[in-house]
Amino acid sequence: MSALALEIADAPSVAVSTEIYRSTKSYDHSEGLSCCFRQWRAAHSHCKLVHGYALAFKFVFAAHRLDERNWCFDFGGLKPVRAWLHEMFDHTMIVAADDPHLARLQDLDREGLAKVKVLPAVGCEAVAKHVFDHVATYVSAESGGRVWLESVEVREHGGNSAIYQA
Repeated sequence: MSALALEIADAPSVAVSTEIYRSTKSYDHSEGLSCCFRQWRAAHSHCKLVHGYALAFKFVFAAHRLDERNWCFDFGGLKPVRAWLHEMFDHTMIVAADDPHLARLQDLDREGLAKVKVLPAVGCEAVAKHVFDHVATYVSAESGGRVWLESVEVREHGGNSAIYQA
């Protein structure tokens, strides 16, 4: 056996954890995140009209190792996420940045008739991605990179939902 082979054989093995711990946090329809959407691209459907839902969110967190309390992620640390969800989706109107009537809809905001939030795109799937991007950054920073956000599910109601996973 060569000297290199002996050196490799005698090297201590480094254990790489393949275990994944997961935890979930949900904000149900009863959370009061009532917002409305306008999906202007849905020319064939009534979804082009302003319509609303009481949204629900489910977050899946993952980590290879638990913290000193044996937790994946501290749910108490999600207060800023909950506050952000309320700011974004509680009594708001979600419109796409490329909506041809964006200026008119923003006039409603300026006149105090609506709280308009402009997103890059509208739809349950696009909202799931927007929320994922925001919350994933927060979770990584809060956990020092130990925890990652695995997925976000957005539910419009009992029959419709979308999941975004990076």
